[in-house]
Amino acid sequence: MRWPIQLARRSDVRHCISKPAMSVTVPLGRRDLGDEPYRAIAYERAVVVVPAHNEVANLPRCLNALVTAAACFPAPTLTVVVLDDCDDESTRLAGRFGSDVHFIEVEARNVGAARAAGFVYSRTVCAVAASAQHRVWYATTDADSRVDADWLVRQTDSGADMVLGVVRVENWQQTPAGVVRRYLSRYRAKRKPDGHGHVHGANMGFRADKYWKEGGFAAIGSGEDVDLAQRFEQRSYRIHRDDGLSVETSARRVGRAPEGFAAYLRSFSRREGVG
Repeated sequence: MRWPIQLARRSDVRHCISKPAMSVTVPLGRRDLGDEPYRAIAYERAVVVVPAHNEVANLPRCLNALVTAAACFPAPTLTVVVLDDCDDESTRLAGRFGSDVHFIEVEARNVGAARAAGFVYSRTVCAVAASAQHRVWYATTDADSRVDADWLVRQTDSGADMVLGVVRVENWQQTPAGVVRRYLSRYRAKRKPDGHGHVHGANMGFRADKYWKEGGFAAIGSGEDVDLAQRFEQRSYRIHRDDGLSVETSARRVGRAPEGFAAYLRSFSRREGVG
């Protein structure tokens, strides 16, 4: 594992650690999370991790959207871009998105390991006492995705231990109409009793203390998001499946994870007899 391309300047690290922390208070109340009321949580910090392998073309849009989401979130937010075995020009983007967006390098070629490395790195930069981990919110998205401005606010407003959102495809122009229809029909039909039935690493968030208690993301090449969600379910943590929490993603047919979203889209093409 390699550590940062460009660690933030010393003044930037100080800024990350000591920036006055406003908090997001989740009110006492009830949602679709069961019969028991949830307790108020004052989030004092957020961390967003973005794994990337040769994503120089997509990262600027992704990061501009995350900078906006961080500006809308009333607590300090650190974004960690994990460049995983990149040989494109991604490293040249370091430093262009402000002092709260850090780039690090790893050589894993493994999306689970890359996501995990981002959260490990965040602990070395933003000092948070173990007793305060429950007031830190973690979120993750993908380099070919773009979050909405209220992404972090909506996640933390749920009062849940984990929030799972959905994705919307940015542009179907290169995809046959039959493939689009099959995909949308299947996607909308996948339901669970408590909401939609999807798990996307491009659109999920969770409490830091629960994440570390469950051992974090596993170093697996695909399905690391589903694996983490299943471990949260097994512990009966509160999981909020939010149909209205949507992230824009690409319809590319060649992705980075062997069995990720791009592979899922390709499966519909095969059924239609498309290449």
